[in-house]
Amino acid sequence: MSPERPAVGDLFRRFRARLAVEGAARPGEPGGHAPKAGTHGSRATGTGAGVARTDAGAAEAGLAPQPLRDVPPVERRRGRRKGGGGEQLTVPPAEFTSYYGRPILKAPVWKWDIAAYLFTGGLAAGSSLLAAGGQLTGRPALRRAGRVTALAAVSASAYFLINDLGKPSRFHHMLRVAKPTSPMSMGTWILTAFGPAAGIAAVAEAAPWLPERGVLGLGRRLLPPVGHAAGLVAAATAPALATYTGVLLADTAVPSWHEAYPELPTIFAGSALASGAGVGLLAAPPAQAGPARRLAVAGAALELWGSHRVENRLGLLSEPYATGTAGRLLRAGRALTAAGVAGALVGRRSRVLSALSGGALLAASVCTRFGIFHGGVASAKDPKYTVVPQRERARRRESRGPDVSGPGAGPNGG
Repeated sequence: MSPERPAVGDLFRRFRARLAVEGAARPGEPGGHAPKAGTHGSRATGTGAGVARTDAGAAEAGLAPQPLRDVPPVERRRGRRKGGGGEQLTVPPAEFTSYYGRPILKAPVWKWDIAAYLFTGGLAAGSSLLAAGGQLTGRPALRRAGRVTALAAVSASAYFLINDLGKPSRFHHMLRVAKPTSPMSMGTWILTAFGPAAGIAAVAEAAPWLPERGVLGLGRRLLPPVGHAAGLVAAATAPALATYTGVLLADTAVPSWHEAYPELPTIFAGSALASGAGVGLLAAPPAQAGPARRLAVAGAALELWGSHRVENRLGLLSEPYATGTAGRLLRAGRALTAAGVAGALVGRRSRVLSALSGGALLAASVCTRFGIFHGGVASAKDPKYTVVPQRERARRRESRGPDVSGPGAGPNGG
């Protein structure tokens, strides 16, 4: 037996000492036993000394009862209960903060790179739509700016996603299956289809720099039509790229994201259009920026409508979008969006004002995406955003009563 381990006899004596302390005779206290009548003084004195020695021994052994910690005081109110006598206790209502000391939901472990991934994906989608508009209306400056920006943005988006996954091979492994019910699986395939098309369209813009003869001359002749086809393919997949991230967030258990499932795709679509319009206003001369101005108006309308809805329709779950970091970002996004649209419409002949408007629209898209991201994370960290809506739904079900619309519940009861 180890010399540091107490003997069995010592453990038994400590147990007896603890029982003696817990059941010690303490007159006037609940659970105590007063001395019996007729006990001799010397015997009572001996018992008291024994108890004192027992208390000291138990305290020395570390077995003395300890007061409860972190327990709110209980208000005691004397009175008769309906069923009989006794003491009625009035306990303050419990405020739910955790589940056995743990949060109800595990907050998303995503960091700023996922919020940047949301923005760059929308920017790539909006820019490809802008490039398609410039291609179809004969505006080369608008087409060129949209194609180059789309390639740069989708490359940055893929980097942020792979950086969050930790290993590039994980992105490759996600291509092994195609699951239509999984927004992540569908998003991987959307990126896979959009990226090469956007890359070919952007490379085609370098065709005028190639020599006219030889192998490179053949590339100079073939790249423009191939680039036009690739640009249209990228534009066709752009709406899915712009909105699937909103579906992805709404498909999680994060309260403020999940409850806003009708609005998030609309907000992200409007943000993508506004960011693409910002690129056109920055890069193209005012004479060619007509499609960019129309994109700005359409994107601002969708984005402002969706932001207003998530801040007012969701009840308690709208609170994370209106307070804290998310509230500040979304308010800034609305102000920048309104300023960008106004500048785009007013400054049709001013290159400086158009560029300022484009910068405002790009900044608004960043604020909107980061605001939605932070709002969802804040709702997952606070248990009330999970518990209170659940209790409200339970009360509504109870108020409706039992469902009697099942089989056999016809008008004749049969």
